Amino acid sequence: MSAIRRIPPMHALSAFESAARLGGFGQAANELCITPSAVSHRIRQLEALLEIQLFERTPTGTRLTGEGRRYLESVREAFDKLASAGGRVAAEKERLRVLLPPTFARQMLMPRLPEFLRLHPEIELAVNMAVPLANVSAESADVEVRWGDGDYPEWKVCKLFDDTVTPLAAPAFGAMHGLLEPADLARTELLRAELLPWKGWFEAAGLDWQEPQRGTVLNDLGMLLEVAAQGLGVALCTRRIAAGWVEAGRLAPLFEVRAPAPFTYYAVASPLSAKRAAVADFIDWLQQSVA
Repeated sequence: MSAIRRIPPMHALSAFESAARLGGFGQAANELCITPSAVSHRIRQLEALLEIQLFERTPTGTRLTGEGRRYLESVREAFDKLASAGGRVAAEKERLRVLLPPTFARQMLMPRLPEFLRLHPEIELAVNMAVPLANVSAESADVEVRWGDGDYPEWKVCKLFDDTVTPLAAPAFGAMHGLLEPADLARTELLRAELLPWKGWFEAAGLDWQEPQRGTVLNDLGMLLEVAAQGLGVALCTRRIAAGWVEAGRLAPLFEVRAPAPFTYYAVASPLSAKRAAVADFIDWLQQSVA
């Protein structure tokens, strides 16, 4: 069994270093805001622990012994290391691992990210892409943004926003295919995404149609919108995610009919991660930023 390490108390080391540096117990007492007798007591405590004499006491004052001088070098070296380590810790940023679906990351987070980094310079983000399905985590993270229904019983969950869906196509696509009312969609290509089924919008438009069973299927909303922007069909997507394409004039809503989105984005964290201030700060900022 290894010997028990006897670590001197910090108050005794401080008294010793101060008295040695300033040349006396009285000067050390003034610096430490204690009495000279308290300084003397702490140094005697240190000498007893070390089993060496650090100071020679004389009627005219005190001076370091040879052992005291050697020990002073060790104490100062230890103090220097503690001071430099403290500076390094203060300079280090808190790392926050965030996992997001690709389209959310590109359209919703990246344009707003400079604001978060400006508000929280103490946080360093590591952003990775997640598989955009309701209950899939490709790797561990402190915060995840999930596309789903919010039913994550083992997680702390924060809904980021509600949204609506509507069909979109390239600007000339509707006129080219004679899409004047929702029922006209029966004669065109409906792009499909497991992330956003058509059935809810059909019902809002008064169409007694089943979910399309044929046509292109994509598992990323960004790819879905890009395919639609190339004139290859009609995409059903949420207003917020499609905003960039619509504002750029690459896509346009075909009809005024909108339906509540069956899914939306949630920020989730494990109960342990949720206790971290950096996690709470990021989720609060993200919710307010995209609201």
